[in-house]
Amino acid sequence: MLRILDPGGFGCGRIYACIMLNVLSAVSHRPYELPAGRWRMAQRWNDLLFAHWPISVDAMARLLPPGLEVDSFDGFAWVGVVPFWMDQVRTRAVGEGCVTVPGTASFCELNLRTYVRSRVTGLRGVYFFSLDAASALAVLGARTLFHLPYFLASMQRRIAQNGAIEYTSRRLLTARSVRFEASYRGLGTVAEPSVTGTLEHFLTERYCLYTPHGGRVLVGHIHHLPWPLEPAEAEIRINELPAAHGIALPDRAPLLHFARELHVYIWSLREDR
Repeated sequence: MLRILDPGGFGCGRIYACIMLNVLSAVSHRPYELPAGRWRMAQRWNDLLFAHWPISVDAMARLLPPGLEVDSFDGFAWVGVVPFWMDQVRTRAVGEGCVTVPGTASFCELNLRTYVRSRVTGLRGVYFFSLDAASALAVLGARTLFHLPYFLASMQRRIAQNGAIEYTSRRLLTARSVRFEASYRGLGTVAEPSVTGTLEHFLTERYCLYTPHGGRVLVGHIHHLPWPLEPAEAEIRINELPAAHGIALPDRAPLLHFARELHVYIWSLREDR
């Protein structure tokens, strides 16, 4: 059963009205204007680890679909592994109402991603090689509505005594085992937006994603406040995602960042043009 959250006013409940006003009215940090039309989904992302490695531009370019090119920094392509969990997931229904679907309101997710430019518009965005999630309905919905490479996974997240997040994931219903196991935490310093022109800004301040479908490249726009980044520490014990998608990581420690939470608004996919 779908649950309607206060269809009056903003249509997503009074508890979210101030958040929506604050987030959707703050646009000066965006590299381009908000997309036309109404947002389709809203989510809150929590306890994110950004773990990034540099790889050669040529190696990454071979993995991208036509219509996209590598967006590089300091002469390298970058691949990121991002574990987190989301909640407050709601979808705009008919008119101004929002709905939540049982089984999709809160779940863990683990992304493997890189950074690209559209050959058509030149806009910088994110390209996902995979998105593992612990919700079967979320996986089905994302594959159907957003044509994204979601995979169902058995995932667990718990807080250790030292405050670190213990995170495990094992992909289900696939011939190849794809596992991830890590403990990570922010270092407790004041979270601040990244500075334009820095690597941190390049890796995180992205406001669209690209995905191929039916011989075309589709783009999905998103909006949020600047990422509140902290330095992070992590012990990544198992990381089988990159190899499962043809990516060889360099023999070096990843660049790490942490973000505690971010409210995100997502628009429907459209053709990249």
